[in-house]
Amino acid sequence: MQKPPQLQDFALKETSPKIGAGTITGDNKLSCAYDLVEQMQYLYVRVVKAKELPGKDVTGSCDPYVEVKLGNYKGVTKHFEKKSNPEWNQVFAFSKERIQASVLEVVVKDKDVVLDDFMGRVMFDIIDIPKRFPPDSPLAPQWYRLKDRREDKAKGELMLAVWMGTQADEAFPDAWHSDAATVGPDGVANIRSKVYLSPKLWYVRVNVIEAQDLVPNDKTRYPEVYVKVILGNQLLRTRTSQSKSINPMWNEDLMFVVAEPFEEPLLLTVEDRVGSNKDETLGKCTIPLQNVQRRLDHKPVITRWFNLEKHVVVDGELKKETKFASRIHLRVSLDGGYHVLDESTHYSSDLRPTAKQLWKSNIGILELGVISAQGLMPMKTKDGRGTTDAYCVAKYGQKWVRTRTIVDSFLPKWNEQYIWEVYDPCTVLTIGVFDNGHIHGGDKAGGGKDSKIGKVRIRLSTLETDRVYTHAYPLLVLQSSGVKKTGEIQLAVRFTCSSLINMLHLYSHPLLPKMHYIHPLSVIQLDSLRHQAMQIVSMRLSRAEPPLRKEVVSYMLDVDSHMWSMRRSKANFFRIMGVLSGLIAVGKWFDSICHWKNPLTTILIHILFIILVLYPELILPTIFLYLFLIGIWNFRRRSRHPPHMDTRLSHADAAHPDELDEEFDTFPTSKSSDMVRMRYDRLRSIGGRVQTVIGDMATQGERFQSLLSWRDPRATTLFVTFCFIAALVLYVTPFQVVALLIGIYVLRHPRFRHKLPSVPLNFFRRLPARSDSML
Repeated sequence: MQKPPQLQDFALKETSPKIGAGTITGDNKLSCAYDLVEQMQYLYVRVVKAKELPGKDVTGSCDPYVEVKLGNYKGVTKHFEKKSNPEWNQVFAFSKERIQASVLEVVVKDKDVVLDDFMGRVMFDIIDIPKRFPPDSPLAPQWYRLKDRREDKAKGELMLAVWMGTQADEAFPDAWHSDAATVGPDGVANIRSKVYLSPKLWYVRVNVIEAQDLVPNDKTRYPEVYVKVILGNQLLRTRTSQSKSINPMWNEDLMFVVAEPFEEPLLLTVEDRVGSNKDETLGKCTIPLQNVQRRLDHKPVITRWFNLEKHVVVDGELKKETKFASRIHLRVSLDGGYHVLDESTHYSSDLRPTAKQLWKSNIGILELGVISAQGLMPMKTKDGRGTTDAYCVAKYGQKWVRTRTIVDSFLPKWNEQYIWEVYDPCTVLTIGVFDNGHIHGGDKAGGGKDSKIGKVRIRLSTLETDRVYTHAYPLLVLQSSGVKKTGEIQLAVRFTCSSLINMLHLYSHPLLPKMHYIHPLSVIQLDSLRHQAMQIVSMRLSRAEPPLRKEVVSYMLDVDSHMWSMRRSKANFFRIMGVLSGLIAVGKWFDSICHWKNPLTTILIHILFIILVLYPELILPTIFLYLFLIGIWNFRRRSRHPPHMDTRLSHADAAHPDELDEEFDTFPTSKSSDMVRMRYDRLRSIGGRVQTVIGDMATQGERFQSLLSWRDPRATTLFVTFCFIAALVLYVTPFQVVALLIGIYVLRHPRFRHKLPSVPLNFFRRLPARSDSML
């Protein structure tokens, strides 16, 4: 099935940015840092400290701060109370393309209630400022004598370092930037670029085996005992023990997700269900995870008995009862042989097991240059006009990166480059663009969220090695009103392979670590554990500084990808039809051969068929040769750019408004009862059609079973008789003759055909199925 072309506005566009990668050849291509982004020149000023500053107030002390002025731009350090030898160690960066002044002025001032006092300044001519090229060591700061406004010597000295550099400079990430001059001191931390690491996640396996010597309060009844296990905000229960006694048995596995460092212990509670809504605690046990054995393979860990503590209320106080010790038998382990899934399985960026001892060596590196964006939409309103404060987040493996926020710009230029180690090429790099909602007081209670602008996914296996891909990717967001283009992001991507043999060898390995196949987890378990892992990653990253907020992490990890969507269901149906379209096309082609629509082609097929029947050893080589030739032919028409978000494939451009409204509904629903009833009825009608198709498939299968089941004695008699005669004929007739006769019969001319169904098909359709027994 040929997919209609996507709208040009939503298509990928190849670009030609002025990056260094195009001019670097040979073995030097990895030695040049920042060769995937456009070079940006900055004037850096590092204000280190001051000494011997004069006292300005009545007490003879001063409250100094430094003002760095370049034309209309002004950066200010923090001020110190009553300190004549302050230390700031702050860096200021001024974009060279915005510099209009010829002089840099660094002024020391004394903070005062009414008017700040001038204490002295240092002046630099822009043309005299030296250039620095990494990997040179940082420029050593020097002491400069302060001068007054008449250029006479003033009291005090200031230690500075001033140089011209690029965004590759190590001072760049933590510097105050002139293009963020409107951001207050409280918001500066929220606009800086940062690298984050996901917490190391483990699966915790709790095998609840048995308990002994339980003491129920009511000894006249058989206890119905189960075990409740809590780890953080995760709670799981075993089934109620079948052996209703004081020594119950379960032998049941419960799985949890936990992150290093381990902050929460395992809390086990043995409970007796004494009524429909009443449970009685028979004992508790706390297990610190630091003491739990780490397992790297499928070998079980040693079981242990743990004493159960029981607390009773005496005189209104909770006290531990130590009359008699009940015990519980457990096998608890931290399973390091699994990969903890914390993202959608379709877009995994890391497939390694938790335990570092099981990691293989890397096969290459991935480099990403986040160059710029254009055509961004206004995401919020400030001072009566639309504005956007955009930043990018990229995730691959355990490493997350966040670019700096470009304040108030619809054409932001980041030009930041990042690198990751690659352990498996069948992984996905995810890049998201967001609007920073926490620059102007957004951290206060009820502050805004970071709005999503769009997302790009790049699968590494679709990239050619050592090639630089420079494209402008459309940023598309699906909203309840339909799909919307919110801009374009320009990226440069390069996947460099260190060993082609090792990478090709990986294609023969299982996708996940071997524990997933030796002791597989159920689909329901994996889905629940993935949700818990996402929550843990989201919580940990939101506690970083600057925080990577929950809404950002959820969007990057596709937290809601498992939720029902009519649009996505349609898209998946047409994806299946696209896969089957090849088989359908082959069936139509064979039907045209059988009906002699092109006599010459049919005659050639007859000749080929006869050759293959006479020389059956040629069948497999012919098939593989044909596949080889198709592959070579398709090589000329291969895609030369990475895949991107496809609105047609996603059925986003033709989705009905009500379907989108349903997709964006909360869970559980927040819609009116009439709306829910309408959607429920629609779902029932779709389910009815699916039910009919599944029933038809079951019917065909049961007809096959009834061939020999004597459900229809006459039909089975006919089939058994046919099988006996066919066996006798095939014993005395060479197989090649039979195959030749069947093939010629199937390919017979339309003159010898009739439009009624064939005898075998008529016989098969008359066979009974179990649908007659359905209520």
